[in-house]
Amino acid sequence: MEHRDSRVFTLEEVNDLVPKLSVAVKEQLERRSEIESLLIQLGRELGDVPDRIVLDPSDPADLRALKRDLVSRIEVYRAGWKAIEDVGAVLKDARMGLLDFYGTVDGKLVWLCWRYGESEVAHYHALTEGFSGRKPIAQSMRSRHLN
Repeated sequence: MEHRDSRVFTLEEVNDLVPKLSVAVKEQLERRSEIESLLIQLGRELGDVPDRIVLDPSDPADLRALKRDLVSRIEVYRAGWKAIEDVGAVLKDARMGLLDFYGTVDGKLVWLCWRYGESEVAHYHALTEGFSGRKPIAQSMRSRHLN
């Protein structure tokens, strides 16, 4: 695990980030949707969605513009996730807006798990588990075990 270089958050610290994360992840999900729509359009133009977008000077002007727009949007999209990760989040699923943060429960390192649409971090799971292993953070645990 690479947690040595990653910040370990308290539940309160992550929950303080949730309002900003909600806005940022919403923007990312919208960007993804726009990119997917443009990729479908590109696929119609080319007969198939390419693995890579190659800016080819011999393409017709409208196709070049579409490719440039896509490349630009993809760069902004990648930068958006990097900015979210720079605050200490670990992106687990870009389609769901699922983020994990290192935290501790009962002195053990765990993932504090937040999904876009949730008003606060209310779940955690072991580092070796994924979203399906989420456990609720009980009210009694909040004061006793999360630090």
